[in-house]
Amino acid sequence: ITGCLKPGDELVVACPVALKGTSVIAKNKKDKLAERFSAGFIQNCISLQDDYGAGSIVWKIAQEADASALYAMGEGGFLSALWKMAEASEVGLEADFRKVPIRQETIEVCEIFDLNPYKLQADGAVLIGIRGGEALVQRLRNEGFMAEVIGQTNSGNDRLLYSGGSARYLERPAEDELQQLLKE
Repeated sequence: ITGCLKPGDELVVACPVALKGTSVIAKNKKDKLAERFSAGFIQNCISLQDDYGAGSIVWKIAQEADASALYAMGEGGFLSALWKMAEASEVGLEADFRKVPIRQETIEVCEIFDLNPYKLQADGAVLIGIRGGEALVQRLRNEGFMAEVIGQTNSGNDRLLYSGGSARYLERPAEDELQQLLKE
């Protein structure tokens, strides 16, 4: 984690989550995926991790925009990153799952294996805390990156996740979904 979230920061996710996890599953579970998907779809899933990269461009743009905090997602995925960043910064938050950038391929692969895509390895995606998140999102989109404001931090302790009309508390991260699947 670079920096520290402050109450009132908007939470921005740059680049789709779970690309690395989707790619690893496609490489290691081709036979199972081939029962339902074409070879082209599977190859596309394998190459997903190469499509996006947080790289220096996202970091540089976020830093130039005066981001409070940056976190390169990885093992444990989006939910782990959200937990770790909020915990380290001692802030509460509210975030909307429906706004998190995610590829349709990831959702379909996760459905086959009954995995939570928000817990999948998410190398290449970045969680950013910043004032004026919409301006950063527009700048990132202009550079060709998927990005969305997904929520906001607050001075409380509650960490709430919304999806449609329902809300639940963010839980301490467990083992990466990908590691569980690869053990099977």
